[in-house]
Amino acid sequence: MTTKQVWTKYSEDLKRFIISKVKNSTVADDILQDTFIKIHTKLHTLNDINKLKSWCFTIARNSILDYWKSTNQTFEIANFEKETEITETMHTEKDCLRGILKSLPKKYRDPLFLSDIKGLKQQEVANQLKQSLPTTKSQIQRARKLIAQGFMDCCGFVLNNKGNLVGEIQDKKDCKVCN
Repeated sequence: MTTKQVWTKYSEDLKRFIISKVKNSTVADDILQDTFIKIHTKLHTLNDINKLKSWCFTIARNSILDYWKSTNQTFEIANFEKETEITETMHTEKDCLRGILKSLPKKYRDPLFLSDIKGLKQQEVANQLKQSLPTTKSQIQRARKLIAQGFMDCCGFVLNNKGNLVGEIQDKKDCKVCN
């Protein structure tokens, strides 16, 4: 992800957060600029892209603390920590997976659950569902493909050349499954 993409995705949220702490739009603009300079120079060090949003807010929080220190204004760190908790729950792949699994037809969901969640062998699944092994295998494979397709439709993931899903989870408001 590039700094421009991070800016497009999070700059408005970060600015609102900063303004809520410094109560001055001009100062907030300066802190936002400082925050994005830090994001730009350190973006390559982020190991888990799923933590990008909280990482950006942590940088903004530290930039606000730096501002308070540089202006010799007093503030109580304990209260600042409490007030800066991000109350929005993070939207994760688990949220999308729940929605995708709920939307799977029962004939695919049941064999997949028995095989991949309960850990039964496919022959045991076939016996339990009173169907042939080839039918069971086909349903499990179809369920897995539907889950992958769900992530591509929901959050814009794509299959790489190895056949693995790659991409970044969308914000909940942009997610077609979780909304």
